Amino acid sequence: MSLMDNLKRGSVELLLLTLLQEKDMYGYQLSQELLQRSSGRYQLLESSMYPILYRMIDKGYISDRRELVGRRRFRVYYHIEAAGLSYLEEAREVYLSTVGGVLEILGKRIEENDDSEPE
Repeated sequence: MSLMDNLKRGSVELLLLTLLQEKDMYGYQLSQELLQRSSGRYQLLESSMYPILYRMIDKGYISDRRELVGRRRFRVYYHIEAAGLSYLEEAREVYLSTVGGVLEILGKRIEENDDSEPE
């Protein structure tokens, strides 16, 4: 698994719940929103996303509903539940705190490297 895959793995629930907080969406729509809002830097294949959505359904964070599209095709929409909103709030705080700490450490390392090698 690549470094990018590992980083995505830790944030995907947070991002999906954030999108679902705005409105109910179906799988393809979620993957396209992630790609568009990240300016193409965050691509999540639907095949990787569905197991995560199913896990979040099992945890009670989201629910799903089927809607008929056309004559025979169904589209599954996902909806954030109260438990998902609570989890999202907690996950957002933990994520931002962690990223803030990482950025502080990286910033100090960058400053040290810049200061230690004058030209």
